[in-house]
Amino acid sequence: MRGLRRFGYQPRDDGGGDVRSRLAPPFPAPVSRLWAAAGLGRFTGEGGARLVGWAGPLLVTLMAGLMRFWNLGSPKAVIFDETYYAKDAWGLIHRGYEVNWPKNANDLILAKNGHIPIPHDASYVVHPPVGKYVIGIGETLFGFNPFGWRFMTALLGTLCVLMVCRIGRRIFRSTLLGCLAGALLAVDGLAFVMSRTSLLDSVLVFFVVAAFGCLVVDRDRAREKLAAALPVDEHGLARPDADIADRLRLGWRPWRLLAGLCAGLAAATKWNGIIYVAAFAVLTVLWDVGSRRVAGARQPYLSVLKRDLLPAFLSTVPVAIVTYLVSWLGWILSPDDGTGGYFRNWAVTAGKGSGWSWLLPDWWRSLWHYEHEVWLFNTNLHSPHTYQSNPWSWIVDGRPVSYFYESPPAGSQGCPADTAGKCAREVLALGTPLLWWAACFAIVFALWRWFFRRDWRAGAILCGIAAGYLPWFHYQERTIFYFYAVVFAPFLCLALAMMLGAIIGKPGSGERRRVVGAAGAGVLVLLIAWNFIYFWPIYTGTAIPYSAWQSRMWLDSWI
Repeated sequence: MRGLRRFGYQPRDDGGGDVRSRLAPPFPAPVSRLWAAAGLGRFTGEGGARLVGWAGPLLVTLMAGLMRFWNLGSPKAVIFDETYYAKDAWGLIHRGYEVNWPKNANDLILAKNGHIPIPHDASYVVHPPVGKYVIGIGETLFGFNPFGWRFMTALLGTLCVLMVCRIGRRIFRSTLLGCLAGALLAVDGLAFVMSRTSLLDSVLVFFVVAAFGCLVVDRDRAREKLAAALPVDEHGLARPDADIADRLRLGWRPWRLLAGLCAGLAAATKWNGIIYVAAFAVLTVLWDVGSRRVAGARQPYLSVLKRDLLPAFLSTVPVAIVTYLVSWLGWILSPDDGTGGYFRNWAVTAGKGSGWSWLLPDWWRSLWHYEHEVWLFNTNLHSPHTYQSNPWSWIVDGRPVSYFYESPPAGSQGCPADTAGKCAREVLALGTPLLWWAACFAIVFALWRWFFRRDWRAGAILCGIAAGYLPWFHYQERTIFYFYAVVFAPFLCLALAMMLGAIIGKPGSGERRRVVGAAGAGVLVLLIAWNFIYFWPIYTGTAIPYSAWQSRMWLDSWI
């Protein structure tokens, strides 16, 4: 342990102080002088902290929402995989299952503003239905057109910014760092483009972040219950108590149930959400171990095994499974006579007389067969694609995906009339380069904080990154794309905000240290914001001269 100190290792301090401040650290109150200068002197202490804790995130969210909804219907085209999910959503809303569309359906939809007949023939799809139901809500509200099928992803992308602000504020106990994390997500090019495109991954991100946020709130509530149950000494300080820490039951935990629901919705959007179900279930158990250890438990793992493990499991895994099954209700209720969903009639045709037919209902066996076929498809997809990439390159923006590209001549589609030659219009799913490159260092910093400082916040952020990133290394030969990385982009922003907080310095640091740190962190944030603005035209499909587009292709692999 002495040898590790040179790398920043700090042994756990179990003595002295009020245990309540370790179990449930308070949120810092606004500086009274600044508050009075702003004419808000009556809002001090907890009230002021609550006001700032909502005002800041809402302002950041407003900024993110304005950017995401600006000219959302442009390009007026079916871009990239919108050709699947926008039409699948429309069929799912109206038929209860996805349908086969004619080859010229995209042109007809755009020409007639979506007023075309809906086919009846079932289509074979390889993703669960929740994400398409969500997209279909926007189509129902605003029509079967580009704005309609992008509305919900833009809305959820905006709400993700709000959730990251609030999650960051809660785990860092700093409204500044929380808003900073949300602002970074607001100006991340990949998250921005995905919020303006009708793909399932944006819906997946929303439910993953929501599940994580619910668990963070649950952690705070559970620790507050432990802190309130501990004995207080003559000085009014709470002290560890082994009996209470070992035996106390934490009772009803609705936030963890809500986390299980959100995790189930994530899995019912895309299958890689299942990884988050498992990762978050383990994470919440480890948080309970840490809570009981701080409260004074002699054997915290044994205490959690007796008191918390079963409730944690029941609150997450079964809830997620039931949620997943319910999401297929439209397909389950469709007829099994060949006119319903794809494979809906398998159990009464090709699967008739199987060994489990006497025990399991037909819809269950048909669904199981369908899922098995989807598993084989997803794990054996090796069709070459122009924009496929290896996960090793994702973290450094190695191979982004072009969703849309046109070369309008001068004087048309927004191309300036005085342009020499043609313009370029592109929607490129590219993370803001300076943000992602800085996030590489933030991951190393988080690893250091977690391993040497045993910082639970770093561990939680790394869990979110690992669950969304590491599984893809098992499928390096499969056809996979960089935009899959959007699911862990919010956790990269949290890691970067944590590193920027360390650069700024602790509140107790000297004035010179804080000024220099704040200046350095501010310069990095401004450079990231400038980088996003610089790439704005290729995030939004804005027509720019070809030379201007070419100057933005920093790497050959981006073309």
